[in-house]
Amino acid sequence: MNASFSSPLPKVNLVKGFGNDVFDNAVATARTCYNSRVITAEDVRKDDKAIALRDRIAQETYEAGHHTTIQHATFQFTLENVSRQAIWSFLHSHPFYNSEQVSQRYVEVKPGNVVRPRLAPPLDALYGAAVERAMGAYQQLIQLLLPRVAEEFFRIFPARKRTPEKWQLGLKKKAQEVARYVLPIGTFAHLYHTISGLTLHRYHRLCHQLDVPTETALMVNAMVDEVNRVDPLFFRNIEDPLPVESTLEYRALSQLGRLKAGSGSREYLREFDAGLGDRLSRLVDYKVNAEASVAQGVRDVIGATRAELPDAAALEKVLSPRENPYFGESLVLTTLSKLTRALGHAHYTFQKKLSHTADSQDQRHRMTPASRPVLHAHFDPRHVDVVLPDLIAEVPAARALFEATNAATWNTIEQLLDAGVSEEMALYLLPNAFPVRFLESGDLLHLHHKWVHRLCYTAQEEIWRASVEEVSQVKAVHPALVKYVQPPCTLRKLAGITPFCPEGPRFCGVPVWKMELEQFQRLI
Repeated sequence: MNASFSSPLPKVNLVKGFGNDVFDNAVATARTCYNSRVITAEDVRKDDKAIALRDRIAQETYEAGHHTTIQHATFQFTLENVSRQAIWSFLHSHPFYNSEQVSQRYVEVKPGNVVRPRLAPPLDALYGAAVERAMGAYQQLIQLLLPRVAEEFFRIFPARKRTPEKWQLGLKKKAQEVARYVLPIGTFAHLYHTISGLTLHRYHRLCHQLDVPTETALMVNAMVDEVNRVDPLFFRNIEDPLPVESTLEYRALSQLGRLKAGSGSREYLREFDAGLGDRLSRLVDYKVNAEASVAQGVRDVIGATRAELPDAAALEKVLSPRENPYFGESLVLTTLSKLTRALGHAHYTFQKKLSHTADSQDQRHRMTPASRPVLHAHFDPRHVDVVLPDLIAEVPAARALFEATNAATWNTIEQLLDAGVSEEMALYLLPNAFPVRFLESGDLLHLHHKWVHRLCYTAQEEIWRASVEEVSQVKAVHPALVKYVQPPCTLRKLAGITPFCPEGPRFCGVPVWKMELEQFQRLI
């Protein structure tokens, strides 16, 4: 049992790996660059001379920064007892991973499934009461929201009202999707997580960074231990973790006097929210000549003159599902297509504010990177700061419970901080509804993919709303580039693919392909 936690520690298992010659393979790839044939792992360990050469090359390539050799190795882990906060802050905060994680939208959270710091008895009781209160509110919210969910569902699907019992499980899932906003970000999750050997080296070097260095270090050290059991040589050149005090974020916060929660965040929050206004996402920057640049990129690919292929025709060729059938396929081919890569010349930056739970999904779009915060730098213990879901706002009893629970949570966190509990441990109690404020940027190639899928009515509601806002704003400055940015069903209709909706039994019930973006609205 770790001295920092009374709850179960992160459980890590290496379930798929590169075998027991990961180190030798890395050196083999390095030697192949300078050899007339492919060098194998067996070659680099065949005798003492080869082993001496292997060890020298491994050290020299690592120290010189030639790290692609250790990127070939891939490791798939299962992770359990990992907090949503650690996943958001660390595991999913970069582009070089793949995860399949249990969904709070579709899987009901069981009571007590939350990280518990090891605290003195009075503080432990305070923390535990906050967890129980949030878990209880979650269950109550599900029941309070169900009637409104059913009302809206049967408005969309009136024929299904004849057999309401058939749809009860689906209705409950829609209610728990919104009820989860009250759950702590310290709630546990389990997942498959796949990374390269290079990423694991980087994990180890920065595992002590904010927001949750204690939990992250436990998790990463367990990953390294799992790989060491397969091949003890792979990490022979591994660097020691940077102390948290040496990390860039810690140093910047220290210089500003912001290492403590609430030591200056209120002014920042006011400034950010004033700039954002009443939007979830605001377009703040873009390449002015993006339409012309994308059109020229299309002409460059196929060697056409402006007279042969004017801008409008060039954009139609790459963006219209009638001319570009790739947009009708479920397998994303756009990054491999020479023509669609021309969309990379258009670029946009948005100022955004999403709940922690919504942003945990938004950040999975790894090619639209964002400058997400050190969370305690945005926390004001004197001000309850949450995103209020529309469904909860529509049910007075649910709203009252939601607001009372969050007020009590803030009070508990303030008491814990005043008692000397660290920000890392106290803020595990923050609800999923806590806002994440950030800038997010991307090129049209990757924003197109994101927007198309997130405009679907089955997408997470906040990200759906943000996508509607973003496409509408880009439409005002570059209408030709987003003319065909529509949900998958609309693109399939334009491409002549049936059925229009690709979701099968998950069809939202709304013929979105008949609607304009300005008509989009939804509650569930």
